[in-house]
Amino acid sequence: MIVTIANPAAGRGKGVHILRALEATDARARATGILTTQASGDEARLVKQALRQGAKTIVVVGGDGTCSKNAQAIVDAQSGCSLALIPAGTGNDFAKTLGVDSATPEEIFRLAANGKSTPMDVGHADGRFFLNSCGFGFAPSVLEASNHVRFLKGDAVYIYSALRQLFNYPGVDVSTNGVAGVKRGRMLMITVSNGRFLGGAFKIAPHASVLDGRLDACFFSDANVVQRVRLFAGALRGTHEGMPQVVSASVQQLTLIFPSAPQMEIDGELRTASSKTVELRCYPRALSVIAAPGALL
Repeated sequence: MIVTIANPAAGRGKGVHILRALEATDARARATGILTTQASGDEARLVKQALRQGAKTIVVVGGDGTCSKNAQAIVDAQSGCSLALIPAGTGNDFAKTLGVDSATPEEIFRLAANGKSTPMDVGHADGRFFLNSCGFGFAPSVLEASNHVRFLKGDAVYIYSALRQLFNYPGVDVSTNGVAGVKRGRMLMITVSNGRFLGGAFKIAPHASVLDGRLDACFFSDANVVQRVRLFAGALRGTHEGMPQVVSASVQQLTLIFPSAPQMEIDGELRTASSKTVELRCYPRALSVIAAPGALL
């Protein structure tokens, strides 16, 4: 049985348009049931409801944050239920991982009905599972700024917000254990990725795989104006890992220590960590997903 869980507020109105189209035209979605979130946090309750109804696959209509919260509830339930995604967010980073960022709802339901699910890794940080990425420093600062940009849509929101922050962001102090070449001190940004994309357009972890049982950590040292421009351009192309200000590592687990509880970005949502010490780790093959053929790497 397939159940749809939709976030009408996703993507600055995109979610509600997709939801209305499903309700009006998609007999498969209507027949299997559409549950809608009314407030942040509803996802856990709706996943439990879907599982009680016998759902074997949950089709999420929403962005990275909505998808992440549904995945958290599915993993917590240890139900074996699969997750599929109709992208309705701003960056849609996880949709790119699944190879469905350009797919229509009809194509997603066809995949969900006929496609084979694949177990993929999930990350865990500060008590939360994440599907795509967790970021500190510049990343959450950009995310916070993007929430105030109303005149752009899609990837342009994050590119514009990043450029606005690029020359003035002061950096963040951090130390870590077990990553060669990373010294305690001021960093521009730290990203810990399961998927390859961040903010829609940035190839922040170009070698990441959701099937390898590891996370890709990337440490960006604080840099001058010229170096920041080069880092920005490199992150767009996925060539930043070869730059002298960047140290990258493939890790199964990682500890980051800050002077105080840091702001963090986790699957496109902003939060403050519960402690100044943040533990991150990978849980291999913990979530079954429906992806386009050949998409998962």
